[in-house]
Amino acid sequence: MSLGICGPGEAEEPRTVKAARTGGGLTAAERKATERRARYRRRRRIIRAGQVLMAVGAVVALAHLLARWEVFGGQPSGLVDLVAGYPIAAALFFAGAVAAGQRQ
Repeated sequence: MSLGICGPGEAEEPRTVKAARTGGGLTAAERKATERRARYRRRRRIIRAGQVLMAVGAVVALAHLLARWEVFGGQPSGLVDLVAGYPIAAALFFAGAVAAGQRQ
């Protein structure tokens, strides 16, 4: 129960905003539709993030391939080859594929 007392610098929310935020002014069907939209948006964000990770993995692999061909001046060291080359590209790509492969 709110007594309407606000702390310093705080303004009380209008009742309509508070009711909409807590779901008090919505019917069951409206709440269900709102929850469904929120789940859909979250799922779409995860899929897009996965697609971005896949693209980043492809760019890392391409950059490593170009470095191996000495386009940038010299070949990468053995440690860079072992850690930061194709394994990182593959990990990024597969992580993105898992996220982007979520069912809708």
